[in-house]
Amino acid sequence: MKPKAILVDVIPKETSKQEAETRLKELEQLINTYGGVAVIKIFQKRGLPDYETYIGKGKVKEIIEIAKEEDARLVILNNIAKPAQIYNLSERMRKDTKAEVWDRVDLILNIFDKHAKSAEAKLQIELAKIRHMGPRISGMGTELMRQEGRTGVRSGQGESNIEMMKRHLRTQELKILEKLKHYETINEGHRKRRQRQNFHTAALVGYTNAGKSTIMQALTGKKVYIANELFATLDTRVAKVYMPEHQSELLISDTIGFIQDLPPSLIKAFKSTLSETVEADLILHVIDASDPQMEMKIQVVEDILKQLKADKKPKIYIFNKTDLVNLQEQAPGEPEQIRPIGLMVAGKQTAKILGWQDKDTPHLSLQEIKTKYSKYTPIFISALDKGSKDQLKNVLTKRLK
Repeated sequence: MKPKAILVDVIPKETSKQEAETRLKELEQLINTYGGVAVIKIFQKRGLPDYETYIGKGKVKEIIEIAKEEDARLVILNNIAKPAQIYNLSERMRKDTKAEVWDRVDLILNIFDKHAKSAEAKLQIELAKIRHMGPRISGMGTELMRQEGRTGVRSGQGESNIEMMKRHLRTQELKILEKLKHYETINEGHRKRRQRQNFHTAALVGYTNAGKSTIMQALTGKKVYIANELFATLDTRVAKVYMPEHQSELLISDTIGFIQDLPPSLIKAFKSTLSETVEADLILHVIDASDPQMEMKIQVVEDILKQLKADKKPKIYIFNKTDLVNLQEQAPGEPEQIRPIGLMVAGKQTAKILGWQDKDTPHLSLQEIKTKYSKYTPIFISALDKGSKDQLKNVLTKRLK
């Protein structure tokens, strides 16, 4: 049976309803990828999250009642909560429900844990969990001591146990780092061998579920796991595509998709996996052209590339999934179309027909995209279209001259 989850988001008061719904929709996609099901989605507008329990006391009572009624086993906070907030909210939930409290990072880490296949990826997940858990244990100790001080109870064995847990985690972290260093050495050896053989290298990056793996398969013919879910890929995969004009082979790597609000510690844990991106000659930024949040997601990816110090590398923007949205211009005076069933017919009004064009999230036209991202040689494809492979190879050939 799929675990039932209550999704909760605390948002600034000025956040639009559409933005709030979009944030929770992505969280729902995450819980679906994990294997759970959202029974209710709740957002609370506050200037700041509640100091003790992240969500206000009234909402805590409401969520407890929903959890009891729905037999929910998870309460997911759509942000990175402080250790004390998680501890306090967990204690409140534990009294009356069977629900466990996770924040956004807990959920992502548990998804990673389910999807990791290679020994290296599993080690990276374990390292990320330890780094996420460390501050939480410290925060739990601080909260316990604060509560004990309030009732006049002296801290003793509980404090010692927390110190023991912290030492254990530090020891485990060092062991994992030592093992990961072994994989880094192997990967570095592979990269140096490619350099000696004068291989060109390109790295596919993009927001999760943008279609990187589909493009990888279309270009290289390599069979890869493709699914309409977040974080379908965790391990780095490298495959060759022959470039006849250069009479050489281009090595293309594909790895973990990015997502908003990924903490730096999590990115750091995947350092060795993401090293293929950092060392590549060319970055292929894959973008879902049908996504109403396209511009926001482009910026998320660029921000993470900046954290990786890979933002200055040559880039090509690949606008994928054009079969799902129309990017052609409308002739002057062309009437607006009524939304048809199935795929859309070409026309500038497509985004408006789909309900995307409003004051909150305007969808750019083809010309606006070309102008805004002109320095990244934007191309527009559908990875499912056989002609896209030749189009991509032509662009890569020109950029690698």
